[in-house]
Amino acid sequence: MTETLKSAGEPPKGRLTTFLKLLWADKFAFFAAVFLLIVVLCAVFGPLLLETLATKQNLRGRNAAPFDLEAGWAMILGADALGRPLLPRIVVAAQNTIFVAAGAVFFSMLIGTALGLIAGYSRGRAAQMIPRLGDVIMSFPSLLLAVIVLYILEPSVVNIVIVLAITRIPIYLRTARAEVLEVRERMFVQAAKVMGASDRRIVFRHILPVVLPTLLTIATLDFAFVMLAESSLSFLGIGIQAPDITWGLMVSQGRPYLTNAWWLSFWPGLAIILTTLSLNLLSNWMRIALDPTQRWRLEMGGRKNG
Repeated sequence: MTETLKSAGEPPKGRLTTFLKLLWADKFAFFAAVFLLIVVLCAVFGPLLLETLATKQNLRGRNAAPFDLEAGWAMILGADALGRPLLPRIVVAAQNTIFVAAGAVFFSMLIGTALGLIAGYSRGRAAQMIPRLGDVIMSFPSLLLAVIVLYILEPSVVNIVIVLAITRIPIYLRTARAEVLEVRERMFVQAAKVMGASDRRIVFRHILPVVLPTLLTIATLDFAFVMLAESSLSFLGIGIQAPDITWGLMVSQGRPYLTNAWWLSFWPGLAIILTTLSLNLLSNWMRIALDPTQRWRLEMGGRKNG
């Protein structure tokens, strides 16, 4: 209890230092976080700096092989079937890939958590009807549902975000509901009721902070899943369409050239693999760092390293 109060009273600088120490204690998670930071920077600034270079065609350099230092830094990973350099295209494609995954995870987490809080805390009809809604959505395979909807609608970025967000809502709904059902019986919640706190204050001030770390851990894992789902849809040809680009679309465009130009699909595929791997490593670290009963492992590791 004393440690919790000390942590709550720490200034922002002290919290940041503690966070970095815990992250440094797990080297895999640290380097995963650095890689994800680079990906986010590419997604934010890549199109502003490299969009012209990424779309510039050079038919004389069609399917140029990688590691040709004489061709310049932009051609270090080779070129595609229209002679466009792959490195700038991968950097620019990060924006759509991350935007789709972040948008789908954000909205599914927001809606699913809200419904889960209502279903878990309410004792009325909502507590029975909301879980059934999640069961209905989960009765359809998420990728199959996305394929059907995107086959009917125009495969745009907004439609892909909406479809993937809907398919992921039950994950957060079920998790939030299960957590709330357990937390609402704890002593501090009962004490808040006795003190006359409103239901809204109890849910958002006392219950949500306890449930949120679990949801954030799941969201980190779900981010990787949504990235793979978007890449699968683009690979099937019903995801984001040219001239927009994503890593999944780049893998799809390189499929006809796998026998004689493997690098067209390999580099964007490697970007997908490294990003999902980093998200999984960071999620595992978050699961430990956000759990007071497990955090001592990281603290002990940080002391040994120090």
